[in-house]
Amino acid sequence: MEVLGVAALAPVAAAPLAAAQVPMAPKEGKDTPKIAVGMGDGFAGTDAQARVKRIKQLGVNNVLSGGPPSPWTEQTLNTVMAPWKEMGITVGNLMINLSPDIIYGRKGDKRDKDIENIKASILAAAKVGLPVVEYNFYAHRAMEGYFLEIDHERGGTGWTGFDYELVQTAAQQYQTRPEEKGMKFKDLPPLPNEGAHNLEEMWENASYFLKAVIPTAEKAGVRMALHPNDPPAPISRGSQQIMGTIEGWKKLCNIVKSPSNGITFDCGVTREMGGDPVEVAKYFGERDQMNHVHFRNVLVQKPYERYTEVWIDEGLNNMFAVMKQLVKNKYRLQIYPEHYRRLDYDSERGPIGGYPGAGGYAAAAYNIGYTRAMLQAAML
Repeated sequence: MEVLGVAALAPVAAAPLAAAQVPMAPKEGKDTPKIAVGMGDGFAGTDAQARVKRIKQLGVNNVLSGGPPSPWTEQTLNTVMAPWKEMGITVGNLMINLSPDIIYGRKGDKRDKDIENIKASILAAAKVGLPVVEYNFYAHRAMEGYFLEIDHERGGTGWTGFDYELVQTAAQQYQTRPEEKGMKFKDLPPLPNEGAHNLEEMWENASYFLKAVIPTAEKAGVRMALHPNDPPAPISRGSQQIMGTIEGWKKLCNIVKSPSNGITFDCGVTREMGGDPVEVAKYFGERDQMNHVHFRNVLVQKPYERYTEVWIDEGLNNMFAVMKQLVKNKYRLQIYPEHYRRLDYDSERGPIGGYPGAGGYAAAAYNIGYTRAMLQAAML
């Protein structure tokens, strides 16, 4: 009886073990998208070594950041990148600041000298193995239109709202001047140091820049990624914006047709402008001009003018459909699940900078986990 009992139980005991032998979930690798976070995103109150450790604990091995002052050199880039490399984390994207002389097309030797500094920076990036250099080309960034929204149905979590009609207050935290209190954002005048600029002149300035630097980037094997206008306000302090429409994104990539001349594809901004992020991802992915990705979700009340940045698992974007398109495109650079939303847990542990409704480490962990699940499912 004892022998029979053991024999009878043996197949039952072995069954769970056999059932457990299933393939592991796909992992990020050389030819897959790579989840990344900012070097300092949401990690308030921690020193550099602790931030690196926290990022590693989330299973993230790629980071991005603003770069050192231009012109970059091998030495200044290594100063930024080496501490991360020592911990097994790759710096895959640094943002370079363009001077007002470049952006506003100020004629003279200063603009050309600044462009030469950008070209030297690109060559330095190639020497240290930095694959992507990101940049902005804002005539003015419409941050005065941001405000805090509260999602009471989700326990009072913080969202970031944008409203073209937002009335400025004394508490406005961006560039609003005291005399502008009570004005709507859309009516704010140009800032003296910026002036007002139309599309024609901004395109002329961007074309001059791209035709000068992209051949250098192409030869060096470095990809440039222009961040879209966010917020994509129709007029921002009297200026029109070249990256404020999807057609503008396409026009930019056609000025110099090269993988080195690409965009930061932001599925949130795409939806803010009333676009379909899956179709837009397909367009730029097929042309190999998608050089960085921001992965986030929004609710849009009126394209370009009124929207809310919400949690990654709510909003109008089908994030899994976007991720599947990125994988189908064979996109292999960084995906940044940015704009973490505010949680009391994070706010109680220290001040959080950035946007109204911005979050910290716990919110970052949520976004990263959600994004990784989407990526693993898309790669199956």
